[in-house]
Amino acid sequence: MAPSTEASLDCDVLIVGGGINGVGIARDAVGRGLRVVLCEQHDLAQHTSSASTKLVHGGLRYLEYYEFKLVRKALQEREVLLSTAPHIMWPLRFVMPHDATQRPSWMIRAGLFLYDHLARREFLPGSEGITLRDHPAGAPLKGRFNKGFVYSDGWVDDARLVVLNAMDASERGATILTRTPCTSVRRDGDGWRATLDSAERGRIEVRTRAVVNAAGPWAGQFAASALSAGRSYGLRLIKGSHIIVPRLFEHEYAYIFQNPDKRIIFAIPYQEEFTLIGTTDLEYTGEPGRVTISPEETAYLCEMANRYFSRQITPADVVGTYSGVRPLLDDNSSQASAITRDYLLECPDDAPPFLNIWGGKITTYRKLAEEGVALLQRRLGTAAPDWTAKAPLPGGDLQFPGMLIERYDFAGFLRRFQGRHPWLPPALAHRYARNYGSRAEKMLGDAISVADLGIELTPGVYSREVGYLMQVEWARSAEDVLWRRTKCGLHSKPADVERLQQWMTQQSGAEHGGQEVGIRQTAGT
Repeated sequence: MAPSTEASLDCDVLIVGGGINGVGIARDAVGRGLRVVLCEQHDLAQHTSSASTKLVHGGLRYLEYYEFKLVRKALQEREVLLSTAPHIMWPLRFVMPHDATQRPSWMIRAGLFLYDHLARREFLPGSEGITLRDHPAGAPLKGRFNKGFVYSDGWVDDARLVVLNAMDASERGATILTRTPCTSVRRDGDGWRATLDSAERGRIEVRTRAVVNAAGPWAGQFAASALSAGRSYGLRLIKGSHIIVPRLFEHEYAYIFQNPDKRIIFAIPYQEEFTLIGTTDLEYTGEPGRVTISPEETAYLCEMANRYFSRQITPADVVGTYSGVRPLLDDNSSQASAITRDYLLECPDDAPPFLNIWGGKITTYRKLAEEGVALLQRRLGTAAPDWTAKAPLPGGDLQFPGMLIERYDFAGFLRRFQGRHPWLPPALAHRYARNYGSRAEKMLGDAISVADLGIELTPGVYSREVGYLMQVEWARSAEDVLWRRTKCGLHSKPADVERLQQWMTQQSGAEHGGQEVGIRQTAGT
């Protein structure tokens, strides 16, 4: 039952939605001097933003739909993002085996030429043709595939990207409220008044000059409830599902496979011991928060992978799955896979600033935020330059006190990190360096031995780390920790999960007087 107390907040911008677009706008706006409040009904990145294929990419297949502007914008952003958080993002080489029954080789070569030259590449190598029998990526494939192509894109830990943006926003002064739905928004003179409902904090009344609707799959509903005139644009909800199977190949390349239905799927190295395969594209009409993979989707992904890999998989081999609903801008495409992944910013002129975010993708979130905040500034009568293109995200500077490291040199950072903490097991040191970058030092604090890390609550997850995630990264539940903050869920058994949740519940009650630690105004460092 919610407490009877009521709080109030005043701000310039209220952002509804704690996915990648919402936190990106919060970070950009507070960095330009605006007072920002962000509310999220669940955990950060709990839905769409943690259910992606985890790629920073231009979208090679979008060239087939003549989306040249989108691909160019995404390729430009790919370079920016890879440099701002090299601990959670890194280059990845993709192999496309040529299937003569699908797209002809001349079309693929032309597409890759455009992909290489639509935007400047600072450090990613270009594409090339390969003979699969002479290439490491050819060994796991069926013998009928003789030729292929290799090109570059990037990998990202999607949920951590969201959390890092929220951390940076919080450290710059934004108020971040997780597990706090916005229950109503109404016009209030030349601004807005919103009611937020927190089970732990009670009702929060917010007076704001502007509202940003970054509610993702719920954006249409939220716009309709707040704007009496309705909305000008629609969303199509598209379900995308992925399966995780034991590792199908030993090398570090990823695959992009063409399939008879003209769709593509990816097969990507995942968490050292697994292969991630996805995604599907299906129209979705259910509740976005309850989306799950269907048996038909699992069978489809297995079948498509089996067209290429010598080692055959069945649904019985699947050790994990996840699904998400992508809110795509409705462009009247007849097929789900053909719907544009571009975004549209809509801010009606007949009301105080109310910015609707329609569509988008992870790779272009920073640009979307930059354009969205510039639009808000014009409406609010403020001015400040954009700044996020060259500003590293928390942990992304890859430096120690007095020791600057080349920004792309994660290997060098890892060696120095291990040298500073030789007592850490190599696998754990690698995970800490990847998860936290230079912030790993703060997470470790004064620890000088494994014993100082506290209780091992689940395999490889110690209480010191979980306490840090609760205090700094809004983690409340075992699910938050295992699936969105650390990606260690695949290694945890039900008893481990229960032990972790019990410890977190005890800590929350003991240290915060029973209040939820996932709801905070500022992230500590």
